[in-house]
Amino acid sequence: MSGIEVVAADNKKALREFIEFPYALYREDPYWVPPLRIAVKELLDRAKHPYYANADVEFFLALDNGRTVGRIAAILDKAHNRAHEENAGFFGFYESINDGAVAQALLSRAREWVFQRGARFLRGPVNPSTNYECGMLIDGFDSSPVIMMTYNPRYYPELMESAGLRKAKDLLAYQSIPAALDSGKIERIAGRALAAGGISVRPINMKNFDAEVMQVWEVYNRAWIRNWGYIPMSREEFFAMGKEMKQILKPDLVLIGEAGGRVVGFALALPDINQALKHAGGRLLPTGLIKILYYQRLINRVRVLALGVVEEYRTSGVAAAFYATLLRNARRMGYVDSEMSWILEDNVLMNRSLQAMGAKRYKTYRIYEWN
Repeated sequence: MSGIEVVAADNKKALREFIEFPYALYREDPYWVPPLRIAVKELLDRAKHPYYANADVEFFLALDNGRTVGRIAAILDKAHNRAHEENAGFFGFYESINDGAVAQALLSRAREWVFQRGARFLRGPVNPSTNYECGMLIDGFDSSPVIMMTYNPRYYPELMESAGLRKAKDLLAYQSIPAALDSGKIERIAGRALAAGGISVRPINMKNFDAEVMQVWEVYNRAWIRNWGYIPMSREEFFAMGKEMKQILKPDLVLIGEAGGRVVGFALALPDINQALKHAGGRLLPTGLIKILYYQRLINRVRVLALGVVEEYRTSGVAAAFYATLLRNARRMGYVDSEMSWILEDNVLMNRSLQAMGAKRYKTYRIYEWN
């Protein structure tokens, strides 16, 4: 009989343990990037973070004789269920030791919690939704994750399957070396697309940042609406995320596509701040901030994390124009490596486009489901 107890992290001490558990679990893992504790606390703050205005969430700890051996969040995302007209429950922020009994206890408790609130299946991991870090790494364990991508031990997928979860969807990550790509071919494709569609591509105007974010938010909610896993973001949530990104974004890596005087698409790439965060140990003080500032100068990788085009311009080639411009700008700015992620496994057009440009698939993340 398992001695694992799963309890709600419903007080300050328990929530602090929920936050701290991964730092102990991954202490000896050379590829894990410790997130800043202050950022984790803000994301988990159900009273203040705008995500929770449209979601109910409970955090749980798995205890073995009083020792924390795992954690999980049970999530009922009302925005998702309204958009997709389904009764989905989610789990996220999953971490555990390599023990099937711990995994079973955590996942069963999350499933029970969402089912009690009307869900008909459990899906995840999402932290806390597909608009944030999501998916479980199932291959490509030999390097650190880039900004806003997950990382986990090799044994996690086996724990999921042993507990009864099955694949719902795979999310793919591609790697490219800007200097090695056939830039001439990409530029020709992009040039034809822009000329034929009457489309212009420009960098974001930082002096008019809030207005630009508003237009991008409107395109986001139009461009992704038919995508699997899409979750509409409220204006407050989108602006909160924009405020966080503003601290590290480079204008030439945030592109706006316009046609006939209106915004029809956008592309967003961010410097891989994880390369600097890795040295801070999750704390700003006493030396974490100094280390981040030092290593931030040495960042040589970007992640292309969003590229959206409204439906009527989706086959115009504007996506190629975005990629061409991003790669050209990244190369000019000295970035030698780039990741494009994540891409749905069945997004045929995008996968073919990336492969045609010479990008190589190098990591796979899985979303699981349990009926």
